[in-house]
Amino acid sequence: MTHTGAELLVRQLEQEGVRHVFGVPGVQLDHVLDALARARAAGGPIEYVSARHEQGAAHMAEAYARTTDRPGVCLVVPGPGVLNALPALATGYACSSPLLCLAADIPSALSGRGLGMLHELPDQEGMLASVTTWSARARGPDAIPRLLREAVRRSRTGRPRPVAVTLPADVLAASAAPGTDGQLDGAAPETDVQLDGLAPEPAVPEPDAGTVADIASALRDARRPLLYVGGGVLAARAGDALTALAEELDAPVVTSRNAGGAIPAHHRLALPALAGPSVLPTADVVLVVGSRFVSPRGTALPTAPGATVILVNADPADLGPPRRAGLTLCADAGTALEAVRAALPPRARRGEWSAEELSEVRAGCARRVAAVEPQWSYVRALREAIPDDGFLVNELTQVGYLAAVGYPVHHPGTFLTPGYQGTLGYGYPSALGVKTAHPDRAVVSVNGDGGFCFNLQELATARRYGIGVVAVVFNDNAYGNVRRIQSDEFAGRFIGSDLTSPDFVRLAESFGVPGVRADSPGALAGALKEALGEPGPSVIEVPVGEMPSVWPLLLGGAPGSVRD
Repeated sequence: MTHTGAELLVRQLEQEGVRHVFGVPGVQLDHVLDALARARAAGGPIEYVSARHEQGAAHMAEAYARTTDRPGVCLVVPGPGVLNALPALATGYACSSPLLCLAADIPSALSGRGLGMLHELPDQEGMLASVTTWSARARGPDAIPRLLREAVRRSRTGRPRPVAVTLPADVLAASAAPGTDGQLDGAAPETDVQLDGLAPEPAVPEPDAGTVADIASALRDARRPLLYVGGGVLAARAGDALTALAEELDAPVVTSRNAGGAIPAHHRLALPALAGPSVLPTADVVLVVGSRFVSPRGTALPTAPGATVILVNADPADLGPPRRAGLTLCADAGTALEAVRAALPPRARRGEWSAEELSEVRAGCARRVAAVEPQWSYVRALREAIPDDGFLVNELTQVGYLAAVGYPVHHPGTFLTPGYQGTLGYGYPSALGVKTAHPDRAVVSVNGDGGFCFNLQELATARRYGIGVVAVVFNDNAYGNVRRIQSDEFAGRFIGSDLTSPDFVRLAESFGVPGVRADSPGALAGALKEALGEPGPSVIEVPVGEMPSVWPLLLGGAPGSVRD
């Protein structure tokens, strides 16, 4: 019995635990879409979600991957489809997301010949390689099961990151006989398979016992031990291990802007990102886990001159300069935290951090955040309305910038950002991906009018599939951050930053999505609570004016002055 490459693709996706595929159909994908349809009709588990733009589909898959233990999969045509997916792949690369991009290609015999075939690119695989940790090309239908198995493995090996498999249209249409284990008869076992000349990447090594013992010894003798954690702790699902070690050491934990919820914000040892500059220079031992540990200016974060800095990261690239470290450990965050705790001897002394000191640090951070109005009132309204286990997908907008340092996160992975990539327009489709993965939990997308218009077409996707995301759109009819910079640094020479935005309430209604307008923080909290109580998608437009700059606060200075 033979199967087409497309049928083998769908079969292997099922075996890898895939339950949703996000994409936009096109001619090079006809055989895959037919295979998905026939598998679904036969009771198969995979649901295909048809987006209105490949960027939207890829963002949905990236956020799905980031917030679940299942592969997040986007399926795109070659050429413009691949190009449209690149922003989400770059975001996943920045945010350690195990996204799987399945990219069709023109027929194999025509590839690379420059004959002007539909959707042909000069170097599609090179483009994919630039924003993935691994990519490969299927040379025949019999290679597809092995490639998918290897792709999923690599996406979660070491530091999670996107991977890509290129699937020529003729390979998807051709037939081959599958093996009984999901690989082809005669295929090499997963541990030593070589594909397209690429040897399998080794898994992150188990923590070196000697280094673990040295780390445990340093923490045992510390007077003021401090943990600083980044998004790698979330990617490794290591929140429980982090909290357990912190409690064992009675050491405070500073969560970076990418690590909200790694330890619950209300925990007695939790400190927000804003606390870093004040407490890092006062610690004698700093254990950095899953973080690049660099400032927005690209320099190492400041620590006391005589402090012992310990770097733990799954990516060896984050263990070297510009950082200085007395000890380094290349290891998975969760495995490392558990190993250090197990090796920790009885403490020689109690730490010198007092509850009063930590309380004052938190209060100081809170005062700085509360000084930025009206953003703080809107952030409080969001926190008031969203359940503790609900998701907030944060966009690049004035309220969102403050939320990055002021929104308390109580559950790991429930506050999403595009990380250092700063991908404008990622927020709404990403929220749709989160809600698809977690249909029973609240999901709210925070947007500016500029960013929301990048992917507002996905309101149609939300409506069609009943994806109940509440989109909050702060509308100042401008690229507000750009306009602020032009005002403050370029003498008010405004160019390109003023926008003509639609009436977002009427826009939502034109898609068959309920829309309301909230003109104050209190009105937003009320409207958001009501919207979260209803099934299906909705939009809340919040008209706002010019807001004070948050950047001095984010970069370590005082909040900007209010200018209406």
